[in-house]
Amino acid sequence: MTKKNASKPSDAQLPAAQRVVDLEHYVPAYLTWIANKLSRGASQYYLDIFDVGIETWRCLVLLAIEGSISAQQISRVIGMDKGSISRCLKSMQERGLIRTELDPSDGRLRIAVLTPQGRALHDQIMGMALERERAFLSVLDRGETDLLLNMLRRLHENLPAVETATQDYAAKHFPKAAGSSRRKAED
Repeated sequence: MTKKNASKPSDAQLPAAQRVVDLEHYVPAYLTWIANKLSRGASQYYLDIFDVGIETWRCLVLLAIEGSISAQQISRVIGMDKGSISRCLKSMQERGLIRTELDPSDGRLRIAVLTPQGRALHDQIMGMALERERAFLSVLDRGETDLLLNMLRRLHENLPAVETATQDYAAKHFPKAAGSSRRKAED
């Protein structure tokens, strides 16, 4: 260790203007970068080859699994804005990929139902999506992949605690702004 490093102050000792996020150790940055780059790359190919964007692919995946699903359910599962999902479903309906009908268990709720044309498109894209996943995970062995999936599931399940911690922090440090943020989150 050099003298210069030995006398370097910790981040907590630095003035606020000099404190920064250590991107080499900031997990949200890596998760965001990976997700953005995977989505952007997939979207480019899906648009060029299949004429659908990543949002349509995400909806197709859920529809293939569920058979029928509401915009609200899609929004809840993948975390996209319900308005964006509704616009995506409208576009999919115009292309004949889905049809909409009333939910048999709740006659007020409209659900999207995958058409044979939508299923065929899903099946075409799925090969490319699985190849992208295979290439992405090729640097991991089976045990590491299983461990990664387990950790990602646990992190996903922990997201409500992150929102609670954020609300608590905002209420403590920014009480005026926290009230409006909480109301927006509840809408």
